[in-house]
Amino acid sequence: MAVPLKVSIIGSGNWGSAIARIIGNNVKNVEKFASTVKMWVFEELVNGKKLTEIINTEHTNVKYLPGYKIPENVVAVPDIKEVVAEADLLVFVVPHQFIRKLCDEMVGRVSQKALGISLIKGIDEGPEGLRLISDIIREKVGIDVSVLMGANIANEVAAANFCETTIGSKVLDHGLLFKELLQTQNFRITVVEDADTVELCGALKNIVAVGAGFCDGMSCGDNTKAAVIRLGLMEMIAFAKIFCKSRVSASTFLESCGVADLITTCYGGRNRKVSEAFVRTGKSIEELEKEMLNGQKLQGPQTSAEVYHILKQKGMVEKFPLFTAVYQICYEGRPVKEMLSCLQSHPEHM
Repeated sequence: MAVPLKVSIIGSGNWGSAIARIIGNNVKNVEKFASTVKMWVFEELVNGKKLTEIINTEHTNVKYLPGYKIPENVVAVPDIKEVVAEADLLVFVVPHQFIRKLCDEMVGRVSQKALGISLIKGIDEGPEGLRLISDIIREKVGIDVSVLMGANIANEVAAANFCETTIGSKVLDHGLLFKELLQTQNFRITVVEDADTVELCGALKNIVAVGAGFCDGMSCGDNTKAAVIRLGLMEMIAFAKIFCKSRVSASTFLESCGVADLITTCYGGRNRKVSEAFVRTGKSIEELEKEMLNGQKLQGPQTSAEVYHILKQKGMVEKFPLFTAVYQICYEGRPVKEMLSCLQSHPEHM
């Protein structure tokens, strides 16, 4: 009989804790997986107690996912080296700005036979241009990495509301293995091989959601917001076709990682919520992140900055007016009302 596969989760925020609920329950019922799951937790004090201690005794993440139990077989560990040392399957779910530092700490500690899956929605801007988060993990840690992206607001997943998601994997069998680890009756998974497009969708939709939040802040109405979503989708497709190394399949944008994730993020996500407040309060994105997100990180504005720098480097800024406007409004003081003029004169209308 094969030795059960040991699963470790890298991250324990809102989304990480929600996915830990699924994994912790699933491994109890499938002999292929070891029944204990280690979860890396960035150690911090909550009401004078260590967060790892709270999770391991009260079995809930009171800071990032209050009100939902984490299975007792999920063990919170503050040492990243201990978490990854014997793992066969690594689930990465941290804010994208932290991934390089974490991977540096893992080097030499991860089995070369291990497999990874990234639930991280973001991209990285390196000296050579666009870097996918999965590529950074792949290169630094030396393992194959699949990705999971979809219309998956964490609290709704934690509540076991029905939703879909997409796994992108360049090796189909690896994607199917992670599907077996993660799928439930109410968390349904499709596996596709167009992994780079799946990952880019997960990152770029957060920029569009910021634009949707600006619409809400200006009380533009649903017609304008629908236009932002459509034009944002067109820019997502154009960006993927330019920057993906592998062939981009149009059908991938019809999966949960594409149009479904875009819609749910533009109506229900934290990027939309904070961006609306940005317009209504006049406060900076940084101030609002601290005030509204209880320690969680906002992905949309930072991703817009990374995308803008990549586009500028390639001389393509004018081809992506919505992405560009979001960046300039967030960071360069461009008046938010000018987003409407970028919609009116969008290349899609010319």
